[in-house]
Amino acid sequence: MINKIQNLLNAGQRKATRILHYGKKMSHGVTVIGEGFFVVYKNQLYKSPNTPENTKYIQWFCRKMCDVFNVKVQVHGHIDRHATALWASNHVSWLDILVLGSSARVFFLAKAEIETWPIVGHLAKSAGTLFIKRGSGDANKIREQISTFLKQDTPVLFFPEATTSDGTKIQRIHGRILGAAIAAQKPVQVALICYVNQDGKLDQVAPYYGNVTMAAHVQKVLDMPQVTAHVLLIPSISVQDHDLESLTATVQTAMRDGLNRLHTQVLH
Repeated sequence: MINKIQNLLNAGQRKATRILHYGKKMSHGVTVIGEGFFVVYKNQLYKSPNTPENTKYIQWFCRKMCDVFNVKVQVHGHIDRHATALWASNHVSWLDILVLGSSARVFFLAKAEIETWPIVGHLAKSAGTLFIKRGSGDANKIREQISTFLKQDTPVLFFPEATTSDGTKIQRIHGRILGAAIAAQKPVQVALICYVNQDGKLDQVAPYYGNVTMAAHVQKVLDMPQVTAHVLLIPSISVQDHDLESLTATVQTAMRDGLNRLHTQVLH
């Protein structure tokens, strides 16, 4: 009987600790989001959301949110802030946007559903995120818009895999958006990302894929121990002498080889 009572007390203590843990993190998150809205309206970012100067606010917000979710970011490679490129990255989780946004000053291309998300959607729109509907004619319009941004020295990042994965390998990429880099005659900057737990293995919580709901995954992320998001930048790919097909193949190979190299470098 004493053992049963002790077990119940221990279980209650663990539950109370988790509730306090969630409460602190959620409070921190709400504070950061509130600060984000303050920055948006103080600087009137919603009036000109695609101004290159706004990327510094995106970077600030993403760094704050990485702290909320206990994600440490480590960048491997050099980011040339004076060079404009179309960024392409593998896609593991919704955390990717926070990780990459904290690493580089870029605008993002995201799925249209995010625009409808409460609070976050408004912040993303104010920050200049470009939204695209899958399977619609929006891709051509977005490609033209990105090309215009690149010509104005405004960098944009997209996920050519078009969906998330468990992060173990690169899926087949969709290269239509790469046409924006060709049209603007700007290089493609490939970034590879992986999430590593405290045991030096690929983290199993951070990846967001399968049938799990967004709300359920956010709760799992809030509960996970600190992970390190490793970001590898490889030399940019020139678009000179490339057509869309050859550029897509080149980026596919670069992403595959780059992810293998990153895993070899950071996993135990």
